[in-house]
Amino acid sequence: MAKSKTSKVAQPKAPKTAQPKAPKTAEPKVAEKAPAVLWKDLPDEHDYPAARDYLQLGATPVQVQALVYALKTATLVSKKAKDILRAAGLPLLPVDNPHVAADLLKIRKGIALSPILLVQGDFRAGVPAQIADGYHRVCASYHVDENTGIPAKIAPSTVTS
Repeated sequence: MAKSKTSKVAQPKAPKTAQPKAPKTAEPKVAEKAPAVLWKDLPDEHDYPAARDYLQLGATPVQVQALVYALKTATLVSKKAKDILRAAGLPLLPVDNPHVAADLLKIRKGIALSPILLVQGDFRAGVPAQIADGYHRVCASYHVDENTGIPAKIAPSTVTS
């Protein structure tokens, strides 16, 4: 058997035309840097009456007066948003909550938020910490970064004893 030779016939080349380019594969997006949460040096003066209104729901007038005084004279400390929510036993409010959304807008615009007011809890007695004023600010800060440091004035719960 003889091998048959096949001849290669040159095929005419098609003229080069602009071919649509295949879409580039999506490059991984670099996560946008979360805006920094800015804080005022001191709570707004109207935060104390708001705290008083809240505390009146669970304490006597004498206790409320002592707690508000303790909040006014407390020094600012920084606590993480996630720790505040855990200690208070409160859920994270969603970004579509009107007050959380308003605070998130302030954060995006670079407007400083007021520090929060807390009453210390007692883990041994099963008493959660109380966010006397600033729950929505805590939630907004958490949505930016759960590790956001939040300036807070903390009144010891023992002032009511």
